[in-house]
Amino acid sequence: MRHFSILDTTLRDGEQAPGVAFTGREKVAIARLLDRLGVDQIEAGTPAMGELEQQAVRAIAGLGLRCRVSTWNRLLVTDIQASLACGVRDIHISGPVSDLQIRSKLGKNRRWVLARLEGALRFAAAYGCRVAVGAEDASRADYNFLLEYARLARQMGVRRLRYADTVGVLDPLTTFERISRLKAALGDMEIEFHGHNDFGLALANTVAALKAGAACVDATVGGLGERAGNASLEELLRALQGLYGVRTGLQTALLPRLTRYVARAAGRPLPGSGKSGGGFFRRGGDSATAGNICR
Repeated sequence: MRHFSILDTTLRDGEQAPGVAFTGREKVAIARLLDRLGVDQIEAGTPAMGELEQQAVRAIAGLGLRCRVSTWNRLLVTDIQASLACGVRDIHISGPVSDLQIRSKLGKNRRWVLARLEGALRFAAAYGCRVAVGAEDASRADYNFLLEYARLARQMGVRRLRYADTVGVLDPLTTFERISRLKAALGDMEIEFHGHNDFGLALANTVAALKAGAACVDATVGGLGERAGNASLEELLRALQGLYGVRTGLQTALLPRLTRYVARAAGRPLPGSGKSGGGFFRRGGDSATAGNICR
């Protein structure tokens, strides 16, 4: 495997798990632990959600962490303005690319998506933001439109595209084929993979994406996330070391502490605790290490 980065989205996608709502203090504590662990990037939240979210993101952005701190935004200038007001210049801008999302969910068309993407990118560029573009529901999208969407982003200076398996419909072989094909078509544009665990394949798909050349993969502590969750950070680190001998120098002795803290904050007990409501959290393992986190 080549060099890659790990983006932790516990504070954004993880908090979308049913019944989970971190306090501002808990978000700051989780961000500090993730930074000490050594992840490359933290997706700190969605400022457009409101004042409480903005307070938390602003606090995290002001910590002076070593890792990058980014926010999630829709194709709306107002979303980006909310992120800028929090002191964040690492902006993730996400738009729908499948017709199911574009037409059935939003009642729009493909031209509308491209126009909104162009407008959002122009606004972000005017404020000197470092932007990554997300392709929501990419795994169910028409490939030619996905390519058009990605190429527009690249033309406007974006260097990374997030391929989102939004409803977890991929399998490892298909993931490898899709990411390989997209990477070949986009040249030097980085591919980031965001997998969901609806069929229990988020971790396997994430590893397959890395083998296909993904430059970045997303994970959450304990696999916490919307519906069935995301790829588990702990399991990803263990798989990379145990199956591929890949190491990065992360401070993995912190993993048990991080996992326990997130479990308590989320109200999701660890397996073996004798309490109900578990399922997202698995043992992290003190010896786990991961791939070479890119700068």
